[in-house]
Amino acid sequence: MSPRLISSPALLVFAVLVTQACATKGYVRTQVAAVRAGSDSAIAAERTARMAADADLGEKVNALRSDLDTLRKQFNVKIAAVEDGLRFVMPVTFAYDDATVRPDAQPLLERFARIVRSYYPNSTVTVEGFADPAGTQSYNLALSRRRADNVRDALASLGMTGTPVRVIGYGESRQVNPGAEKFERGAEANRRVVFVIESGSAEAAVALGPEIR
Repeated sequence: MSPRLISSPALLVFAVLVTQACATKGYVRTQVAAVRAGSDSAIAAERTARMAADADLGEKVNALRSDLDTLRKQFNVKIAAVEDGLRFVMPVTFAYDDATVRPDAQPLLERFARIVRSYYPNSTVTVEGFADPAGTQSYNLALSRRRADNVRDALASLGMTGTPVRVIGYGESRQVNPGAEKFERGAEANRRVVFVIESGSAEAAVALGPEIR
C-alpha cells in the first residue's frame, strides 16, 4: 500500500504552525533576555546604591568619631553609653545659688549643639540639672530646673531649634562630691548639668564602639 500523500492545503497549515511555533520560541527567548537584562540592571543598581550608602555611612562615622574625640580631649567631656542612648558629662557648672550659664561654657555648648544638629537631628536631648546640698530640697529642685532651662535656651540660641529638648531638675541628688556645698572644695562639680541623647543614628552607634567610656 503506497503512503498517503499530504495535500497542499495540509502542507500549508503545517508550515504555518511550524512558523508560528518558531516565532513563539523566538518571542519567548527575547522576553526572557529582556527580563534577565532588566534584573541584572536592577541588581547592579542596587549594588551601586548599597556601596554608595556604605561609603556615606563610613564618612559619617569617621566625622562623628572625630567630633567626639574633640569633645573628650579638648573639653574634658566624658561620654557613656546608657540604656536610653548616650550620656555626656560636660564641665558646664554654675556659681553658688545661681542658674546663669557662664560665658566660658559657650564654646563647649556650641560644639555640642553642632554635633546634635549633624548626627542626632531627630533624637530627644534631655538636659539634667543638679545642685549642691546647701538649702532645702524643694529649693534645690527648683534651682536645678532653672539651670537646665537656661542651658536649653542657650542651646536653642546656638541653632538647636529643631531638636526636641526636655529638661529635668534633680536637685541635690547624684552628687559628684557628696556633701560639698557653697564655696567648699568640690561643690562646684555638684552644681552642673548633664546631657542625654536618646537613640542615636546608626552611624552614631557604630562610631562609638568600644571607645566609649
